[in-house]
Amino acid sequence: MRKRLYFVLPDLGSAVQTANDMLLTRIEDRHMHFLARRGMSLGKLHEANWFQKSDLRHSLLMGFAIGGCGGLAVGIVLYLLKIEGLNLQLVTIPIATVLGALFGAWAASLIGISTPNTMLKRFDREIGEGRVLLMVDVPTGRVEEIQDLVHDRHPEASDHGIEPTMPAFP
Repeated sequence: MRKRLYFVLPDLGSAVQTANDMLLTRIEDRHMHFLARRGMSLGKLHEANWFQKSDLRHSLLMGFAIGGCGGLAVGIVLYLLKIEGLNLQLVTIPIATVLGALFGAWAASLIGISTPNTMLKRFDREIGEGRVLLMVDVPTGRVEEIQDLVHDRHPEASDHGIEPTMPAFP
């Protein structure tokens, strides 16, 4: 399990040095995601991709839950209505639930991919001023170590906390 830490760095030079320090502590480049204002070059730093920039994960989960509930309701109604000429079994309910969840996740993901990440809204002002956001995914047991490293080596960086949950698949 990983936790996502957020740090705002004052400029590109500080971001490059922080990335190098992370690499020296064996945090892989693929676990560091940098975000700067539009048009600002990050050089060789690993820029945040659409998954980090969009609200896809949140939308996917919400669509899955809401679609599953809707599918469950439809399945129960279909099973209890006893439509003439249609002999539906009890398996109709779980099938409708799964189909509803899949449809809800798909439909919501179409919206979520085009919506900015709600977790990043709090950084809009700083990014607009030319600062660089570092999102780093670290194993749960190394959170304090990495926070201490950044505080000790980069006092110019501001710590913006930990995202409560981090999916295992990105």
